[in-house]
Amino acid sequence: MNAQGGTILVLGGGGFIGRHAVRALRERGVRAIVGTRHPGRRRGAAHAGSDADAAEAYRETHFERLCAPEAWAPVLEGVTAVVNCVGILRQRGRETYDRVHHRAPAALAAACAARGLRLIHVSALGLESPARSRFLTSKRAGEAALRASDADWHIVRPSLLDGEGGFGARWIRRVAAWPVHPMPRAAGGQIAVLDVRDLGEALATLALGDGSRHGGVREHDLGGLHARTLAEHLAAMRALRTARPALRIAVPDILARLAAHVCDLLHVTPFSFGHWELLQRDNRPAFNALPALLGRAPRTVGVAPSAIDDASPASASPAPPTWPSACEP
Repeated sequence: MNAQGGTILVLGGGGFIGRHAVRALRERGVRAIVGTRHPGRRRGAAHAGSDADAAEAYRETHFERLCAPEAWAPVLEGVTAVVNCVGILRQRGRETYDRVHHRAPAALAAACAARGLRLIHVSALGLESPARSRFLTSKRAGEAALRASDADWHIVRPSLLDGEGGFGARWIRRVAAWPVHPMPRAAGGQIAVLDVRDLGEALATLALGDGSRHGGVREHDLGGLHARTLAEHLAAMRALRTARPALRIAVPDILARLAAHVCDLLHVTPFSFGHWELLQRDNRPAFNALPALLGRAPRTVGVAPSAIDDASPASASPAPPTWPSACEP
C-alpha cells in the first residue's frame, strides 16, 4: 500500500514525537489528522500560533478505551495510514502500560489489517534483553501483537531523543548544565541520541513510502551519529554551553535503583525503573536505518566526539548496500 496523497492519522500527534511527524507530513503536502486526548486544547493552541504547523484536523483518542478492534472504527474513518506515537512513561488510573502499550496497539493492528491501512508503530530500543520493568515488557508485548497481525505494519525503535519540548530532553539539558553530574555506576550502556526532527522525517517516509524499497524490512532501529554512554552524552551537551567539564560523581547502584523507584512513585523527573534497566546495556542500533530513511546523515546532537574526545562513532553509514533480514528481534 502506498499512502501518498492520502490522509495520515498521527496518534499522539500533539506530543513530542507526534508533533514532528505531523510537521514532516505537512511539509510534504500531506493532510495529517492529530489523534489526541484533548482535541479542543490542541485546536486552541494551534489558533494561538504555538502549534501552527500541527495539522488540519483533530480526532479524540483515549487508548485505554480502544482495546477492541471495533472500537477503532470511528477513529480510523477516512484515513489511509496511521502513525502511532502514543506512549506513557508512568501509569495513570485506567491508562496502564498493558492497555496503552499492548492491548490498544494490538486492537489497532487488527483494525488496520481489516481496512488495508499501513501502521507505523513507535516502540523503543533495548526490548530484546531480559527486563522486569512493566514499561519495557508492555512495549515488547505490543511489538509481538503487531508481528502476529495481518496488518501492513512497521515498527520503529529510536534511541534516546533530543529536541525542544521533550520532557526527557529538557531534563538532560538541565542536568548537563549542572557543575556536578551524579551518574549511576552501572550506567555503562551506550546510546545513540538522535534529533526528534529526524525521527519525524523518518516516520513520514515510512508512512508514505513503498515498503518494497526497504527490501521487505519492517523493523527499523534508529540512532544518531555518535554512540556514547549517558555520562558522555551529558558532557557533549554541556560542551555546547561551556568548555569547563562537570565533576562526575559515581552513585552506588542500590541508591540509583532506589531513586528510580521514588521517581516512579512520585512522578518526578523522567528517570524511571525502566530507564535504570536500559542504562545498564547498550541502547543503540546494531544497524542504523535512519540515514537510509532520511537520504542523508542524521543531525549532530551535542558537540562532536572530536571536540570532547570521549565518544566512539555509531553505526550510521549514509548509504548501506544491503538491508538486514526482516523482522529481526
